[in-house]
Amino acid sequence: MCGTLSDLPRKEIPEWISHVKSPLKFWMLLCLWNTLLLAQVAPRNIILILSDDHRYDFMSFMEQSPSFLETPHLDRMAAQGVHFRNAFVTTSLCSPSRATILTGQYMHHHRVVDNQRPVAEGTRFFPQYLQQAGYQTAFVGKWHMGHDHDDPRPGFHHWVSFKGQGTYADPELNINGQRRGFEGYTTDVLTDQAIDWLKTRDTDQPFLLYLSYKAVHYPFQPAPRHLGRYASKAIDYPMTMANTEANYQTQSNWIRARRYGIHGIDHMETGPLDKDPVPSFDDLYHQYAETVHGLDENVGRVLDQLEEQQLLDESLVVYLGDNGFALGEHGFYDKRDAFETSIRIPMLAMAPGLIQPGTQQEAMVLNMDLASTFLEVGGIALEEAMALDGRSMLPLMRGESVPWRDHILYEYHWEWNFPATPTTLAIRGDRYKYIYYHGVWDRNGFYDLETDPHEQINLIQIPAFQDRIAAMRNQLFEELEASGGLVLPIRPPKGVQFYDRKLPR
Repeated sequence: MCGTLSDLPRKEIPEWISHVKSPLKFWMLLCLWNTLLLAQVAPRNIILILSDDHRYDFMSFMEQSPSFLETPHLDRMAAQGVHFRNAFVTTSLCSPSRATILTGQYMHHHRVVDNQRPVAEGTRFFPQYLQQAGYQTAFVGKWHMGHDHDDPRPGFHHWVSFKGQGTYADPELNINGQRRGFEGYTTDVLTDQAIDWLKTRDTDQPFLLYLSYKAVHYPFQPAPRHLGRYASKAIDYPMTMANTEANYQTQSNWIRARRYGIHGIDHMETGPLDKDPVPSFDDLYHQYAETVHGLDENVGRVLDQLEEQQLLDESLVVYLGDNGFALGEHGFYDKRDAFETSIRIPMLAMAPGLIQPGTQQEAMVLNMDLASTFLEVGGIALEEAMALDGRSMLPLMRGESVPWRDHILYEYHWEWNFPATPTTLAIRGDRYKYIYYHGVWDRNGFYDLETDPHEQINLIQIPAFQDRIAAMRNQLFEELEASGGLVLPIRPPKGVQFYDRKLPR
């Protein structure tokens, strides 16, 4: 319905429409103006829910999901909002990804290159801009940029966090500078803290709630109430998991070698520092699914609280994982590499009146795009001085057809702490993916994702593809060079050296 002139205050109708003489033309222009008004986004509350190591396909509404997995609340978000089917990270590692979310920048710009480094002093986060615009902001959960402290960071009026990776049970939390111990499952405790803040916040201000869970980070630990829930369920093992010539004859040598060392399924235990509780791959898989189920349960608690406070209609709720995670693919249980299971993430958004329920968005979006999106939702003009590398996804959320990227860039730099994965640069288009491995005497990667979605066959040496490979390689390095991404971020070693963590037999 377009409405009538009386449906809007007179002052909201432009003068050029009011002076139109033709009733038909006036009516048509009024319809257009009403549509434009509805499309405008008044500052909404923003609820960002971030999980750790959640695969893109471990949601029960997904066809690829294990048949036994139950995620009714993430399913609800997809049904009532938009599912970004092609969501990716620019770096598949916890700290770099989290820094990218907060800054809207590539890793080579924010310079958080591993899980040991804090963000450089003076780095601007998108919550700081929201603060300046009148938002009340809260951070609850895992920060994980630097291990040394859990002190409040810039951009947040309310702060609840813990040092480093934290624990799955009985966490000690820094609440606005005061530490306090809690009993219970950490995922539940963090949700409790978020709900308490929602109940006590200043209701006269729009708000940002950044809820960042530890789950489902390895080693996986389900809530006691969920432990064993899926233990008897059959596993559909990935086709690239088997240690066969068919799976490895065309792949880079480091890929096969990795299955015997750090994060490889043929070496499932770690050293005394890691205290790995997982004795078998099946247990690892089942406990991952059980941890996801508990995470979903807590997402539902947040949604229910927003509904109870009648906040959903004036909010944007976004859920995503900070990176993917392999569960047997290519013999891995980890991320870091440029395979699909590592770089693809779940991303859902719901905003009644803004996002059409049940929307399936195919555009290639990045964790890097969130900062721009949230600033636009907050009514903040995007400026060059913000140094944002991402783009606002708001038009995509509205279902608008807008020019968008046709490829993504990926970067990961070798870690002193976990050296099994080489420095990796990649360009991924709609169909083809080119991967460059730096610093190893090995072949690079080239995959046809349409005919080989599991990336089993490396086509890097096939003559018919050499022109395309050369073009993608040139494009990768040209774009990285243009944005300053060809400088290796060498840092002094920090943290536990790899010999003390895990060695091949």
